[in-house]
Formats: sequence, C-alpha cells, structure tokens
Amino acid sequence: MSAPVTVDPWEVAAAVTDPELPMVTLADLGVLRDVRIEDDGAVVVEITPTYTGCPAMGVMRADLVLALHRAGFDDVDVRTVLSPAWSTDWISEAGRAKLAAGGIAPPGKAPVRATGPVPLQLGPTRRTAACPLCGSSDTEELSEFGATACKALRRCRTCREPFEHVKEI
Repeated sequence: MSAPVTVDPWEVAAAVTDPELPMVTLADLGVLRDVRIEDDGAVVVEITPTYTGCPAMGVMRADLVLALHRAGFDDVDVRTVLSPAWSTDWISEAGRAKLAAGGIAPPGKAPVRATGPVPLQLGPTRRTAACPLCGSSDTEELSEFGATACKALRRCRTCREPFEHVKEI
C-alpha cells in the first residue's frame, strides 16, 4: 500500500506550463478550469482549449497526467471543457506580465460579442499592441499568424524589433 498523497492536486496542475508559451502556466492562461479529487480517489482535471483545434491540447493533457503521477496520484482523468469558450480575458495579470517579460505582447481586452452565431466580417482585423521590448505603441502587423494560430507577428517601428502578440479572442 502506498503512502497517502499530501500535495494539493490543484497546485501540481497549476504549475504545468503551456507547451507553446512555456513562460506561462496553464493556470496563468486560464486554460486550467478545475481540479478535484473524486470519491474514488481519482483526480479529475478540466481544461479548455484556447481555440477549436488547438494542437497543444494533447501535450497539455499528457503533461498534466505526468505531473500528477509524479506527485503520487495514480488515477488521473483530464477532460476537455468547451463551454464557456476560453477568452484571452482569462489570462491572469501574472500571466500577462510573464508574456511581456518573454518578449510576447499580451492581448488587450477581448471583443464583446452577442451570444449566437459569430458574424462574418470580411474586412481586416484591426489590432494594436505595445512593443514588449521598448513599450512603444507605434507597431505594425507583419502577419496575422505567428508561430501559432493564436499569435500575430508584429514589428516595432521605434526599436525595429519583431515580436509576437497574443491575439484577443
């Protein structure tokens, strides 16, 4: 019989970093929704993808299971929760600071939309982001898509450095 586990499973899960943004944890991103121990001793973790089809979900799931197994939890069930949909507004202030310190501009306030179908807008999306390196707001978008679909590639007109920006969702 193994010794009882004395660590809080939420603390273990909250320390797991995002595979695409390793400077922030899943808790910092607001992706980690719930961690609980069921009556049978199983740890249930609920996570929400940043967007439909996020390719990092499998890695997040595996990293959470591994971290909780290493902490002594034998039975771990990671579940995907889709409602309500994730929003960049769920990123914590600490997470925003970590993104900026890592050279990635954090998102601004997410757009407010009515419930129901998302309207099709054919015009360009206008986003602004301050440079995380020098703080200038004089930046330009180079590509709406960066290394991942949730980031855009921008350049600062002041310091001329390129940087990524987490898009508001």
